[in-house]
Amino acid sequence: MKLYCATGNAGKLREFQLAAQKFEIELAMPPGWERIAACEETGSTFEENAVLKATYYGGHAPGLLFADDSGLEVDALNGAPGVRSARYAGQSATDQDNNDLLLAHMHGGISKRRARFVCVLALAEGTDLIRTFRGVVEGALLEPARGIEGFGYDSLFYYPPFGCSFGEIDSERKMTVSHRGKALEQLFRYVREGE
Repeated sequence: MKLYCATGNAGKLREFQLAAQKFEIELAMPPGWERIAACEETGSTFEENAVLKATYYGGHAPGLLFADDSGLEVDALNGAPGVRSARYAGQSATDQDNNDLLLAHMHGGISKRRARFVCVLALAEGTDLIRTFRGVVEGALLEPARGIEGFGYDSLFYYPPFGCSFGEIDSERKMTVSHRGKALEQLFRYVREGE
């Protein structure tokens, strides 16, 4: 079974493909992906942005397509970086730029470190939305960063049940509990079994 996905993020694509194997789903980018203009992410929630992307890129795919919007919410920062997670330090920010800015904003005696990763996947056929799937994982913000695995804010995200950061575990283990792993499991079950 083939399912199209829309992401320019190599880390996310690796995790999508890892999760898809279990369901024997082949993932592909929409034809001519490199020539499709980027979708403007103007939503104020993960759901809004995921739907915007899925219904936009779905118009370029000859079948079902899903898109993701995900990020980190830190309680002490009123949910920031949130939907701006990938662009927290600017439109062309690197993961390191975003991590540095986040830690700079946490200085000054902030002891409240509770944080969560959120992922919303939107499934579309053409430009029509079918449904959304949401995954959340709770944890805390570390300082300094720990580990070199993963991408984004993984090395700053401490997951208490594992006693380590997401940057200290491999992708397979991370996907068993992560926000993206939970949302993908729901999506792939729905596509495969209608559940």
